[in-house]
Amino acid sequence: MCTSEDQLVGQHAPMVRRVAMQLISRLPASVELDDLMQAGMMGLLDAVRRYQQTPDAQFETYAMTRVRGAMLDELRSQDWLPRSVRTKARSLETAVHRLHNKLLRAPTETEIAEELNLSMPEYHLLLEEARGAQIIHYEDLARGQSDSNEEGLDMAAPQAEGEWCNPLNQLVSDGLRAALVQAIEELPEREKLLLSLQFEQDLNQKEIGLVMGITEGRVSQLRSQAVARIRAKLAQDAWHESPGEYALHSLL
Repeated sequence: MCTSEDQLVGQHAPMVRRVAMQLISRLPASVELDDLMQAGMMGLLDAVRRYQQTPDAQFETYAMTRVRGAMLDELRSQDWLPRSVRTKARSLETAVHRLHNKLLRAPTETEIAEELNLSMPEYHLLLEEARGAQIIHYEDLARGQSDSNEEGLDMAAPQAEGEWCNPLNQLVSDGLRAALVQAIEELPEREKLLLSLQFEQDLNQKEIGLVMGITEGRVSQLRSQAVARIRAKLAQDAWHESPGEYALHSLL
C-alpha cells in the first residue's frame, strides 16, 4: 500500500470504530465487536483503493458507505438474528399500522399492547427484542413493510458508484426523504425528541437517557417503538422500493 493509502486508512480508522459501536449497541451479545471492526477495516481499505476524488464527493462520506456495507455483509454471513425476532418486529409494525388506520392518530403504548394481547411488561420485552431488527437505521426503513418471507437484512447489495448519479435513484431518494420527514413529524413528541437527540445531536443511549430522564433500557424501547411507527407509516404510503445503498446513505 502506498503512503497516501496508509495515511487515509490511519486517518479514518476511528470512523470504523464509531460505526461499529453504533451497530453493536443494537445487536445481540453474540455479535463480536472485533468481527465488525475487521469487516469495517476491509471496507475502508476497499474505499481507499477505489476512491477517485471529485469536486462533489467527500472521501469520508464515500468511505462510511463502504464501511457500513462491509459490516452489514458480515452480519448477513453470520445469520445473527433469529427468524422469531424478525416475526415479532413485523407483528409490532402491523399492529401499529392497524391502530393508526383505526384511530387516525398515533396509538399509545397501552393501545398497542392491547392490540397485541400483551401485558405492558411483555410489550416492553417485545420492544427490546425487536430492536435487533432495526439495526440498519433509515436504510432498513426504505423496505417498507416486509412480507413474511423476507429477512430484515436482505437489502440490495451495495451498488456500483455510478448508481448514485442515476437521476431516477436521486428522485426516489428525494421522495423517500420527504416520506421519512413526514413520518417523523407524526411521531409523539417524546419519540421525536429521542430521534433528534440520536441522529441530529449524535448522542449515545446513555446520554439520551440523561437528557430525557429515563433509563437506557427505556431509550431502547422508545426507539424501537418509534421505528415501528415509521415503518408502518412508510408501508401505508407504499414505500416498498429500495433505491440502493448509495442513495439511501444520503438520508443519514
